[in-house]
Amino acid sequence: MGKQLTEMLKGTLEGIVLAILSGRPAYGYEITAWLRGQGFSDIAEGTVYALLVRIEQRGLVDVEKVPSEKGPPRKVYSLNGQGRAYLDEFWRNWGFLAERLEQLREGGR
Repeated sequence: MGKQLTEMLKGTLEGIVLAILSGRPAYGYEITAWLRGQGFSDIAEGTVYALLVRIEQRGLVDVEKVPSEKGPPRKVYSLNGQGRAYLDEFWRNWGFLAERLEQLREGGR
């Protein structure tokens, strides 16, 4: 991933993670593995875990501790009502930005 893409991803990663969780509950490593599978190979687990802590503190997700076969219980995150509302706002903002960027690319029409 180039530096420009990395910087763009920093601004959208929260929305991306919430979108992943809108499909199903997941734990940190699952989210990281999914992102890597989608081509975001430079995503560090620590980045995703720090983001999960922030969205948990902001009340956007519910957390359940689930026993793990190896080691301590896993924290499984699921999107709650507040998180869904935040994700809806993210998609509205994304749509606005995408439209404006497309206009710029087409010559400012």
